[in-house]
Amino acid sequence: MPFVKPASPWKILVVLVILFVPAISYYLISTGKNNFRKLAIYGPREPMPVQVVGGKDVADTIYHTVPAFSFTDHHGKVFDSSMLDTSIYIAEFFFTSCKTICPDMNRNLQSVQNKYKNDPDVKILSFTVDPETDSVPVLASYAKQHHAIDGKWFFLTGDQAKIFELARSGYFLAAVQNASGPEEFSHSEQLVLVDRDKRIRGYYDGTDDLDVSRLMDEIKVLQWEYKNL
Repeated sequence: MPFVKPASPWKILVVLVILFVPAISYYLISTGKNNFRKLAIYGPREPMPVQVVGGKDVADTIYHTVPAFSFTDHHGKVFDSSMLDTSIYIAEFFFTSCKTICPDMNRNLQSVQNKYKNDPDVKILSFTVDPETDSVPVLASYAKQHHAIDGKWFFLTGDQAKIFELARSGYFLAAVQNASGPEEFSHSEQLVLVDRDKRIRGYYDGTDDLDVSRLMDEIKVLQWEYKNL
């Protein structure tokens, strides 16, 4: 009978790790018995009065939420923020004639859309800061150029003053009309991740591929957070 050399303890250990670590990780995630990292909540907050729950003092916090809004989408339909009540979404501010940061931002948003195209609970909102130029037909053409999926990616227009106010007070982003400069409008390159409760959960440089990759990963983190409530 030929001699068979026994496997070394290290090889056995490697095989066990390969077999059991994925199973254990899946069990911990699926049962919620984990310390899964939660995303930060951005914006001002107010402490609520301490309440006694189960004989213990419990302090809670009221977090900033994006205020309600209503604009017109690139199909000429009313888009109301209540339509996002069950959705995680990404918001940006742009304008169609922008030649600087907007092309990179929307190229990266196409990547986000493609990654989550089969997930109906993830949406993208693009607010124009130049509604006078960016009419519904102009936005529709722009949406088509960027292969926007109906019901997934919405290009929104409306009253400019309301859009600027929403940018500044709702998302804490810059959006102004320039008196002079290479472009008529200034707006932030940041993409904003908003949860189902209308709270801001992350800011990402929309011109930076690596930061947008982080955004796509953190959407998953936020989804797990809701799944394990």
